[in-house]
Amino acid sequence: MNAQLSSLIEDLDKVRKHSPLVHNITNDVVMNNTANALLAIGASPVMAHAIEEVEDMVSIASALVLNIGTLDSSKVKAMLLAANKAKQLNTPIVFDPVGVGATAYRNTVAEQILQQCKPTIIRGNASEIMALAKVNTKTKGVDSTVSSDSAIDLAKQLAKSYACVVVVSGEIDYITDGKEILEVKNGHTLMQRVTGMGCSATALIGAFVAVNNDVLKAAYNAMVVMGIAGELAAANASGNGSMQVNFLDELYKIDQAIIKMYFKA
Repeated sequence: MNAQLSSLIEDLDKVRKHSPLVHNITNDVVMNNTANALLAIGASPVMAHAIEEVEDMVSIASALVLNIGTLDSSKVKAMLLAANKAKQLNTPIVFDPVGVGATAYRNTVAEQILQQCKPTIIRGNASEIMALAKVNTKTKGVDSTVSSDSAIDLAKQLAKSYACVVVVSGEIDYITDGKEILEVKNGHTLMQRVTGMGCSATALIGAFVAVNNDVLKAAYNAMVVMGIAGELAAANASGNGSMQVNFLDELYKIDQAIIKMYFKA
């Protein structure tokens, strides 16, 4: 077994053994999706947004996920409070800049999170990563208008600038720490037709980085699991409705044998 597969299987086992608590301050559209994805993989989700409790909640969590899909001022304040506490506790922070580049407010909030929260991992589509890197690019709501390989160099720059790992989702997923670049070739185009699929990827990254201090490997391993589950779900789906249900089932069923069979080096 090669080192990549060995690390992936080890992380999956750790997630299921330890069931890390992943604190999500996320968007209203995907809350149910991401909670179920975390449960399916064996982690423990909590969706806590109240300003009055986020610091207490992140104090008992193993990872913090910030997602700006549905913004309001109260949620932003909660994110900043939670992230500040997470930094004090050295708890990993995963940031999903949903729709950044679409509006001035969203851009301002994303910049604030980058500067004040210092995320451990950033995951976005190519348009979002390019927008974070302050390159003019168009977004279509929360969807990317460019391919993931278009953002590789900018992802490396972003990773170096903020001393973090950057994940660019797309037909091929690219994960970089500014030096090394890993590619995930698993996945299926039908995943793009299910709302919150990218947000679920971000949540899964939270679960994996909670059990692996090697941030680059943790992000890579989460994205491989995501891709394999997506491929298998699509194989038996008749549309995006059944795709969503199948995806959760495949996350729940994924194991060492399935990973070995479907992993694309």
